[in-house]
Amino acid sequence: MDGHDPGRFEVLDGPDAAVSVVIADDDVGMRIGVRRVLDSSGLKVLADVSSAPEAIAAALATSPDICVLATDIPGNGILAAERIRQALPATKIVMLSESEREEQMFAALGAGADGYVAKSISAEQLVHALRAVARGEAALSRRMTARLIREFQTRGSQRRLQITVGGQPVELTAREFEILERMRREEPTAKIAEQFRISEVTVRRHISAITRKLGATDRRAAIQLLKAS
Repeated sequence: MDGHDPGRFEVLDGPDAAVSVVIADDDVGMRIGVRRVLDSSGLKVLADVSSAPEAIAAALATSPDICVLATDIPGNGILAAERIRQALPATKIVMLSESEREEQMFAALGAGADGYVAKSISAEQLVHALRAVARGEAALSRRMTARLIREFQTRGSQRRLQITVGGQPVELTAREFEILERMRREEPTAKIAEQFRISEVTVRRHISAITRKLGATDRRAAIQLLKAS
Protein backbone atom coordinates (compact mmCIF):
# COMPACT_ATOMS: atom_id res chain seq x y z
CA MET A 1 0.00 0.00 0.00
CA ASP A 2 1.49 3.34 -1.00
CA GLY A 3 0.39 6.95 -1.36
CA HIS A 4 -1.54 7.17 -4.63
CA ASP A 5 -3.96 9.84 -5.85
CA PRO A 6 -6.55 10.23 -3.03
CA GLY A 7 -9.23 10.91 -5.63
CA ARG A 8 -8.67 7.57 -7.28
CA PHE A 9 -11.55 5.85 -5.52
CA GLU A 10 -15.13 7.06 -5.46
CA VAL A 11 -15.66 6.32 -1.75
CA LEU A 12 -16.29 8.50 1.25
CA ASP A 13 -15.51 8.04 4.92
CA GLY A 14 -18.01 8.61 7.70
CA PRO A 15 -19.11 7.50 11.14
CA ASP A 16 -19.53 3.72 11.22
CA ALA A 17 -19.88 1.08 13.88
CA ALA A 18 -16.87 -1.21 14.15
CA VAL A 19 -16.64 -3.21 10.95
CA SER A 20 -15.41 -6.79 11.42
CA VAL A 21 -12.93 -8.13 8.91
CA VAL A 22 -11.16 -11.36 7.95
CA ILE A 23 -7.92 -10.92 5.97
CA ALA A 24 -6.41 -13.54 3.66
CA ASP A 25 -3.02 -13.02 2.01
CA ASP A 26 -0.02 -15.32 1.80
CA ASP A 27 2.31 -12.30 1.77
CA VAL A 28 3.01 -12.09 5.51
CA GLY A 29 4.28 -8.52 5.35
CA MET A 30 1.23 -7.38 3.41
CA ARG A 31 -1.12 -9.19 5.77
CA ILE A 32 0.51 -7.68 8.86
CA GLY A 33 0.46 -4.24 7.26
CA VAL A 34 -3.22 -4.48 6.38
CA ARG A 35 -4.07 -5.70 9.87
CA ARG A 36 -2.13 -2.85 11.49
CA VAL A 37 -3.88 -0.28 9.29
CA LEU A 38 -7.35 -1.66 9.99
CA ASP A 39 -6.77 -2.06 13.72
CA SER A 40 -5.51 1.51 14.01
CA SER A 41 -8.53 2.79 12.06
CA GLY A 42 -11.14 1.23 14.35
CA LEU A 43 -12.01 -1.77 12.19
CA LYS A 44 -12.12 -5.09 14.01
CA VAL A 45 -9.86 -7.77 12.50
CA LEU A 46 -11.24 -11.17 13.51
CA ALA A 47 -8.60 -13.29 11.76
CA ASP A 48 -5.75 -13.10 9.30
CA VAL A 49 -4.89 -16.20 7.29
CA SER A 50 -2.74 -17.19 4.32
CA SER A 51 -4.83 -19.48 2.08
CA ALA A 52 -8.25 -19.90 0.49
CA PRO A 53 -9.27 -22.88 2.67
CA GLU A 54 -8.24 -20.95 5.80
CA ALA A 55 -10.16 -17.90 4.61
CA ILE A 56 -13.32 -19.95 4.07
CA ALA A 57 -12.96 -21.60 7.48
CA ALA A 58 -12.31 -18.28 9.24
CA ALA A 59 -15.30 -16.67 7.54
CA LEU A 60 -17.62 -19.52 8.47
CA ALA A 61 -16.37 -19.44 12.06
CA THR A 62 -16.68 -15.68 12.58
CA SER A 63 -19.28 -14.37 10.05
CA PRO A 64 -17.39 -11.10 9.44
CA ASP A 65 -18.85 -8.00 7.86
CA ILE A 66 -16.11 -8.11 5.20
CA CYS A 67 -13.57 -10.60 3.90
CA VAL A 68 -10.47 -9.04 2.35
CA LEU A 69 -9.01 -11.68 0.03
CA ALA A 70 -5.88 -11.55 -2.08
CA THR A 71 -6.64 -12.99 -5.51
CA ASP A 72 -3.44 -15.05 -5.63
CA ILE A 73 -3.56 -16.85 -2.28
CA PRO A 74 -2.97 -20.62 -2.36
CA GLY A 75 -6.22 -22.34 -3.21
CA ASN A 76 -7.46 -19.37 -5.31
CA GLY A 77 -8.84 -16.22 -3.68
CA ILE A 78 -11.62 -15.90 -6.25
CA LEU A 79 -12.78 -19.43 -5.52
CA ALA A 80 -12.76 -18.57 -1.81
CA ALA A 81 -14.88 -15.49 -2.56
CA GLU A 82 -17.44 -17.64 -4.36
CA ARG A 83 -17.63 -20.16 -1.52
CA ILE A 84 -17.94 -17.46 1.14
CA ARG A 85 -20.62 -15.63 -0.85
CA GLN A 86 -22.66 -18.82 -1.14
CA ALA A 87 -22.36 -19.64 2.57
CA LEU A 88 -22.57 -16.10 3.97
CA PRO A 89 -24.56 -13.87 1.60
CA ALA A 90 -24.50 -10.97 4.08
CA THR A 91 -20.70 -10.91 4.23
CA LYS A 92 -19.12 -8.41 1.85
CA ILE A 93 -16.01 -9.36 -0.12
CA VAL A 94 -13.16 -7.15 -1.27
CA MET A 95 -10.42 -8.58 -3.46
CA LEU A 96 -6.82 -7.36 -3.26
CA SER A 97 -4.86 -7.81 -6.47
CA GLU A 98 -1.34 -7.24 -7.75
CA SER A 99 -2.78 -6.29 -11.13
CA GLU A 100 -5.80 -4.67 -12.73
CA ARG A 101 -6.34 -7.28 -15.42
CA GLU A 102 -9.88 -7.04 -16.73
CA GLU A 103 -10.48 -10.78 -16.88
CA GLN A 104 -9.47 -11.19 -13.24
CA MET A 105 -11.71 -8.33 -12.12
CA PHE A 106 -14.68 -9.75 -14.05
CA ALA A 107 -14.05 -13.19 -12.54
CA ALA A 108 -13.94 -11.68 -9.04
CA LEU A 109 -17.15 -9.71 -9.53
CA GLY A 110 -18.79 -12.78 -11.04
CA ALA A 111 -17.83 -14.71 -7.91
CA GLY A 112 -19.65 -12.15 -5.77
CA ALA A 113 -16.98 -9.61 -4.86
CA ASP A 114 -18.20 -6.16 -3.80
CA GLY A 115 -14.85 -4.53 -4.41
CA TYR A 116 -11.65 -5.07 -6.36
CA VAL A 117 -8.65 -2.95 -5.39
CA ALA A 118 -4.95 -2.97 -6.15
CA LYS A 119 -2.49 -3.90 -3.43
CA SER A 120 -0.80 -0.57 -4.15
CA ILE A 121 -3.81 1.26 -2.70
CA SER A 122 -2.91 3.66 0.10
CA ALA A 123 -3.77 2.80 3.70
CA GLU A 124 -6.31 5.63 3.84
CA GLN A 125 -7.98 4.55 0.63
CA LEU A 126 -8.22 0.96 1.80
CA VAL A 127 -9.98 1.97 5.01
CA HIS A 128 -12.35 4.23 3.09
CA ALA A 129 -13.04 1.45 0.56
CA LEU A 130 -13.87 -1.09 3.27
CA ARG A 131 -16.17 1.30 5.11
CA ALA A 132 -17.89 2.15 1.84
CA VAL A 133 -18.42 -1.55 1.08
CA ALA A 134 -19.77 -2.08 4.60
CA ARG A 135 -22.37 0.61 3.82
CA GLY A 136 -23.46 -1.22 0.70
CA GLU A 137 -21.34 0.62 -1.85
CA ALA A 138 -18.89 -0.88 -4.32
CA ALA A 139 -15.15 -0.25 -4.30
CA LEU A 140 -13.54 -0.06 -7.73
CA SER A 141 -10.90 2.29 -9.05
CA ARG A 142 -12.08 4.78 -11.65
CA ARG A 143 -10.05 2.93 -14.26
CA MET A 144 -11.69 -0.39 -13.44
CA THR A 145 -15.13 1.23 -13.33
CA ALA A 146 -14.55 2.55 -16.85
CA ARG A 147 -13.51 -0.92 -18.01
CA LEU A 148 -16.60 -2.45 -16.43
CA ILE A 149 -18.85 0.04 -18.22
CA ARG A 150 -17.15 -0.71 -21.54
CA GLU A 151 -17.66 -4.43 -20.97
CA PHE A 152 -21.39 -4.03 -20.44
CA GLN A 153 -21.66 -1.70 -23.41
CA THR A 154 -19.96 -4.32 -25.56
CA ARG A 155 -22.18 -7.09 -24.21
CA GLY A 156 -25.22 -4.95 -24.94
CA SER A 157 -24.17 -4.48 -28.56
CA GLN A 158 -23.75 -8.26 -28.86
CA ARG A 159 -27.20 -9.09 -27.45
CA ARG A 160 -29.19 -11.25 -29.87
CA LEU A 161 -32.57 -10.20 -31.28
CA GLN A 162 -34.84 -12.14 -33.61
CA ILE A 163 -36.94 -10.65 -36.39
CA THR A 164 -39.04 -12.23 -39.14
CA VAL A 165 -38.31 -11.39 -42.77
CA GLY A 166 -40.17 -13.09 -45.59
CA GLY A 167 -41.75 -15.43 -43.09
CA GLN A 168 -38.36 -16.64 -41.87
CA PRO A 169 -36.76 -15.92 -38.46
CA VAL A 170 -33.49 -13.98 -38.63
CA GLU A 171 -31.19 -13.52 -35.62
CA LEU A 172 -29.30 -10.24 -35.36
CA THR A 173 -27.07 -8.58 -32.80
CA ALA A 174 -28.47 -5.45 -31.17
CA ARG A 175 -26.11 -3.27 -33.24
CA GLU A 176 -27.11 -5.03 -36.45
CA PHE A 177 -30.76 -4.43 -35.56
CA GLU A 178 -30.06 -0.72 -35.04
CA ILE A 179 -28.33 -0.49 -38.41
CA LEU A 180 -31.13 -2.50 -39.99
CA GLU A 181 -33.59 0.20 -38.95
CA ARG A 182 -31.40 2.81 -40.70
CA MET A 183 -31.30 0.60 -43.78
CA ARG A 184 -35.12 0.56 -43.81
CA ARG A 185 -34.95 4.37 -44.00
CA GLU A 186 -32.35 4.09 -46.78
CA GLU A 187 -29.89 6.21 -44.82
CA PRO A 188 -26.42 6.42 -46.41
CA THR A 189 -23.44 4.65 -44.86
CA ALA A 190 -21.76 7.91 -43.85
CA LYS A 191 -24.82 9.07 -41.91
CA ILE A 192 -25.14 5.74 -40.09
CA ALA A 193 -21.46 5.84 -39.17
CA GLU A 194 -21.83 9.36 -37.81
CA GLN A 195 -24.90 8.46 -35.74
CA PHE A 196 -23.19 5.51 -34.04
CA ARG A 197 -19.73 7.10 -33.95
CA ILE A 198 -18.16 4.18 -35.77
CA SER A 199 -16.22 4.00 -39.03
CA GLU A 200 -17.87 3.57 -42.41
CA VAL A 201 -15.86 0.35 -42.80
CA THR A 202 -17.53 -1.01 -39.63
CA VAL A 203 -20.96 0.00 -40.92
CA ARG A 204 -20.29 -1.80 -44.22
CA ARG A 205 -19.19 -4.88 -42.30
CA HIS A 206 -22.47 -4.86 -40.33
CA ILE A 207 -24.50 -4.33 -43.50
CA SER A 208 -22.68 -7.23 -45.16
CA ALA A 209 -23.52 -9.47 -42.18
CA ILE A 210 -27.16 -8.33 -42.21
CA THR A 211 -27.45 -8.92 -45.97
CA ARG A 212 -25.99 -12.41 -45.62
CA LYS A 213 -28.38 -13.29 -42.76
CA LEU A 214 -31.35 -12.05 -44.80
CA GLY A 215 -30.27 -14.23 -47.73
CA ALA A 216 -30.09 -11.18 -49.99
CA THR A 217 -27.58 -10.68 -52.80
CA ASP A 218 -26.73 -7.07 -51.90
CA ARG A 219 -27.86 -4.09 -49.85
CA ARG A 220 -30.50 -3.01 -52.35
CA ALA A 221 -32.04 -6.49 -52.37
CA ALA A 222 -31.96 -6.52 -48.55
CA ILE A 223 -33.85 -3.22 -48.44
CA GLN A 224 -36.49 -4.60 -50.81
CA LEU A 225 -36.91 -7.62 -48.54
CA LEU A 226 -37.33 -5.36 -45.52
CA LYS A 227 -39.93 -3.20 -47.26
CA ALA A 228 -41.89 -6.29 -48.24
CA SER A 229 -41.95 -7.60 -44.64
